[in-house]
Amino acid sequence: MTQNKQHYLLNRADEASNLLKKHIDQDHVVRIISHNDSDGISAAGIMCNAISQQKGKFHVTIVPRLRESFLKKIQNEKYKLFVFCDMGSASLDSISRLNGEVIIADHHQTTSPDNEEDEKIVHINPHLFGLDGTRDISASGVSYLVVRQLQTKSLADLALVGAYGDMQCADNIIGINKMIVDDGLKAGVLEVHDELKISYKNEEPLYKSLAYTFNPALEGISGDMEGSMEFLERIGLSYGIKFNDLGDEERDILKEALIGKNPKIFGTVYSIPQEIPTLRNVEDYSNILDACGKNKKHGIGLSICLGERDDNVNEALQFLKKYQDNLIKGLEWIKKEGSISLDNIQYIYTEDKMRKSIMGTLSTAGLELQILNPEKPVLAISRMDNLIKVSARTSSDLINKGVNLGYALGEASKSFNGAGGGHNIAAGAVVPYKDMGNFTNIVDEIVGKQVEKALKIE
Repeated sequence: MTQNKQHYLLNRADEASNLLKKHIDQDHVVRIISHNDSDGISAAGIMCNAISQQKGKFHVTIVPRLRESFLKKIQNEKYKLFVFCDMGSASLDSISRLNGEVIIADHHQTTSPDNEEDEKIVHINPHLFGLDGTRDISASGVSYLVVRQLQTKSLADLALVGAYGDMQCADNIIGINKMIVDDGLKAGVLEVHDELKISYKNEEPLYKSLAYTFNPALEGISGDMEGSMEFLERIGLSYGIKFNDLGDEERDILKEALIGKNPKIFGTVYSIPQEIPTLRNVEDYSNILDACGKNKKHGIGLSICLGERDDNVNEALQFLKKYQDNLIKGLEWIKKEGSISLDNIQYIYTEDKMRKSIMGTLSTAGLELQILNPEKPVLAISRMDNLIKVSARTSSDLINKGVNLGYALGEASKSFNGAGGGHNIAAGAVVPYKDMGNFTNIVDEIVGKQVEKALKIE
């Protein structure tokens, strides 16, 4: 059954590929709109690279979300083909008013049945075929499928970068993601091996590498510079040395101690053999793109995806350092302030400029490190003038108990003329600030009903 679902998804992607090729051959400039996170930037990078390889032309814009004002603006644009990456499934009515043909390469939950869509729109979304857009494939993966038959399997590495950015590789790689990895291995653009999953070990002293490691989380080490140094001193290792400078015996000591903290710290790691050292580790590459997005320097991230390195990579590393430092400060804030707990959810709230761009990441790390209650989904709320931006996160355990944050935020935001949606495990919304209390109460009620319904089914 799963193979049939994948087959239908691949057929739809081939339909989009034929449409893309038609416009490239007619020398049309392809209008690309993509999301500003790691997955969205990777997805745009895949599209732009594929079009360039076909000697085509493109015009790309990276946005944090699809505002109605933006969609109305591009309704006046005269492009023959619009491509939406990592967004679009929740905006089909507005997108149908565009002048040209449309490809939507998305993986978020969609409420529109496939047979109700406009004929000029080719909509590729795993949820339309009964697949899981949270684990089976990311937006960069969907974009990869669109260009796959254009002999672009060398772009499988970017698709995996995006999947890591969307946290689809935390445990094991499944579904279409597995097929993409196989493509990358065969094309020689990916390598796989077992090793310690330590972040930025080519760039940072060991104590910082460990403190910046959140996937998986290491209690007392992740997000804690002093805790990381104390850990290394306790096992007799210099905290100022880089991982690559450790001897074999020292690596064995570190490995044994870290596995004692969290067995998931040792396992499958993917790398891009032809890449420069800074970008060789797929997860590090993903985090660098995410840091560009968080700092509103999407162009730097996209340029890196397009092979424009040197100054761009150096600048991106500065964004990454700022992002990492803000993350650690943010975790200290959560430890001090905690969350506000309702019956079925919890939330954290900030007006702090530094924290606003990392609230979703803080939620995930807070749940992983259990400084937030792992038994309740968390809504990370940031005030933006008269609006609030909500980034919601939960755990796989709570998903198995019936929680679906994409549905909960989507339904709750409708009550306030807001917008919301996403995945079952991670979602977002924008609603008026004055309605924050009512909004959180409605989400709390919906989540409670989801869990209650799942218990009845059992």
